[in-house]
Amino acid sequence: MKLVLIGIQGSGKSTQGNLLSKQFGIPYLSTGHIFREIAKEKTQIGRYIKETMNAGLLIPDEKTIEVVNGYLSRPEYKKGYILDGFPRTMEQVRRFTNHIDKVIYLKITQKEVLWRILHRDDKTRGDESLPALKKRIDLFYKHTEPVTKHYEKEGKLALIDGTQTIEGVNQEILKSLGKQLIKNRIEKWQRDKKIILCVTGLPGAGKSAAADYFKRKGLTVIEFGKVINEYVDKHSLKHDEKTHKKLREEFRQKYGMEAFAVLNEKKIAAALKENDIVILDGMRSWEEYLYLKKRFEKNRIAILALYADKKLRYKRISERGYRDTLFGERRDLDELIGINMAPTLGFADYFINANSTIADLEDKLEVVYRVIYYS
Repeated sequence: MKLVLIGIQGSGKSTQGNLLSKQFGIPYLSTGHIFREIAKEKTQIGRYIKETMNAGLLIPDEKTIEVVNGYLSRPEYKKGYILDGFPRTMEQVRRFTNHIDKVIYLKITQKEVLWRILHRDDKTRGDESLPALKKRIDLFYKHTEPVTKHYEKEGKLALIDGTQTIEGVNQEILKSLGKQLIKNRIEKWQRDKKIILCVTGLPGAGKSAAADYFKRKGLTVIEFGKVINEYVDKHSLKHDEKTHKKLREEFRQKYGMEAFAVLNEKKIAAALKENDIVILDGMRSWEEYLYLKKRFEKNRIAILALYADKKLRYKRISERGYRDTLFGERRDLDELIGINMAPTLGFADYFINANSTIADLEDKLEVVYRVIYYS
């Protein structure tokens, strides 16, 4: 199924897009979000996009079409999508070759839009100043109203009262799709394999931040390192490199280099019974990866590697307040060679540079999550 959401900025497209994505199991793509991310880049195109958006102007058709087509060519959008913010002009309609099943127009008054946006908790968007908002509203009626009339003539437009509650709007959208459309056009999306996503990286690379992000998305996260932490706490030992290294070596002498996969196997198996995706935080050795491949051969095993510069990693660890002395070149070498993490990093399916902010990391994690979830 391929849906398009149309409406003035602040009409609730993002809220409904995310809801529909969960309900139908197809990805939600916001062109506004894409361009805001490009605007953060310190490049010529980034500066251009930022200035254009902050002035309340639309991104030119040529650039918009190029970006949207690029995204929709990715594998996670093959089974369908929910597209927000495109097409906005008749030129975009003419040059958009993807078949659209339904266009959802969330209609809302200008007064309601201004009230919603100006009373948002998050006021960080530069394109939401009052002059920019008024300009974007004017442009919407000038360029996008003809788009809605075009799809109305094709019998694909669903006009929705966007002033209702979130639940009310959502129910009206679902009703507008109709049982026949759902029966004929929407096949229940099912995953052929469950997924184990192994998050790895040197100390301080951002594994904990990634784990927190996946937890907030409602995913089950199993922390490999928790085995050692719990043992240290239980026996009132000291959290230092010497103690942790000694315990790692003892566990591996007993269970082999795949020790932590072995020790967490029951947790993983139980989690897979209840979830389509399970996150493993802190898988390290290559042997652990091979063990998981063997024990969970009916599932897809993917590796997500995080990277951050050495000095930045050390700084992050020193500011933790917990296990804040567990860093240095000795530990890095022990992880890469002693624990045999190097092949795991080199064989990663997905690689994220985590040198920037938490927000930047989470945006990159969202991209990986979508690829994994919808592919």
